[in-house]
Amino acid sequence: MTDTAFEPGDDVLTPHARGTVIDVRATPSGRWVFGVEDVDGVVGYFTSRALRPAKS
Repeated sequence: MTDTAFEPGDDVLTPHARGTVIDVRATPSGRWVFGVEDVDGVVGYFTSRALRPAKS
């Protein structure tokens, strides 16, 4: 697993925008990816390295 764990409902910053984690899944290669929905409703999948916790 990674040093940083994100859970559904967490607010995060992606390389593109701020969003909310809505999905966590493992890839066939065993990596964890996080589905993040932005304010426009677009969902993107990112590794934990691409995400940062969002501060309120």
